[in-house]
Parts: sequence; structure tokens; C-alpha cells
Amino acid sequence: MSGKTIVLASSSARRKELLQGLGLDYVVFPSSADEMVDEAVEPADYVRILAERKAQDVVQEYGKTHEEAFLVIGADTIVVLDGKVLGKPSSPEDAARMLKVLQGKIHDVYTGVCVVDGQRGLLKSGFCRTRVTMKELNDQRIQRYIGTGEPLDKAGAYGIQGKGALLIQGIEGDYFSVVGLPLGLTSDLLEEFGVQLL
Repeated sequence: MSGKTIVLASSSARRKELLQGLGLDYVVFPSSADEMVDEAVEPADYVRILAERKAQDVVQEYGKTHEEAFLVIGADTIVVLDGKVLGKPSSPEDAARMLKVLQGKIHDVYTGVCVVDGQRGLLKSGFCRTRVTMKELNDQRIQRYIGTGEPLDKAGAYGIQGKGALLIQGIEGDYFSVVGLPLGLTSDLLEEFGVQLL
């Protein structure tokens, strides 16, 4: 390990669980960065821009009250269908709309990850793209899933690590990217700053 404090710029329970699974000691300091991005931006750039923005926001805020050496991990995940970004649903009705357009189709999940050295300002980032095939779903099944409450804080209105797994026919790519933090990419970025997880 590098001896630097690792700061996760997210309050996501999924991201916290994934880092815990690696045995990584870290602190949580959620970003309050603006998450608006021009919709014309390519999905890969979209998630990298937001991951970098979140990480840099936390570098500024965390650095105001902490003098130790630290690294910030920022991440962002989006669901993309036919070139259109599906973020988190604004309501149960919006979740139903998203699931209706995703059902029976293949879509892409992009997750961007950024690591920033808080003292030196050095930044490394990357992204993962995973293809997900959702089963064909009827309205009753969609409503039962929405009734679990799970879709309301998830990009694309489903969580693959929860009951949303029951909606998925298959994936091609990094499962952890769909959960919200591609561990292989995150490990590679941390290693560039001297943090070896293996």
C-alpha cells in the first residue's frame, strides 16, 4: 500500500461494498459536483468527465480540512440504449418507462473511474463498457420489481446485484462495471499511484 488515505467520492452502497471486498481501507466523502453533461457527448467521455469532476470536487473539499496525503476515487455509471443516456429515474412512473424501453433489448452500461492524487493533482481515468441483455418483461413483472423500491436510485432503473438480476438474460463484459465500480480498472488506476491491491 502507498500509505496514502483512500477517499471514495461516493455514498453508493454498492461501491462501498466492492471496495470492502478488496480489503481496502478507505473513507467516504461524497461529491457534491454538478452532474450535468451535454447529451451530445459520447458515453465513454460522459462517464469519464463526471468521474473526473466528482474526484476533483472531493480533492478540493476534503483537502480543506485534511493535511495527510490522499487519493480520491470518483466514479460514474450510465445506461445507454440506442445512443440515449438513461440516468436514475425521477419517479416510479419514470422507472416503469425506462424498464419498458429496456426490456427484451441489448443495452450498454458505461462506468468511468478516476483517481486523483490530492497533493500533486495528478489524475488518471478510464472507463468500462459492458453489454447487457434484458429479458422480455410484462407490465406486471415491471410493477412488481418497482414495488421493491430497488430501481429508484439506479441508472437505467435496475440493480444487477439485487433483484434486478432476475430481469437480466446475460452480460458481455465486466459485471462489476454494471454494479458501479469496475474493480480491474480501479485496481490498475490505483497501482499507478503505488497502491497494490494484489
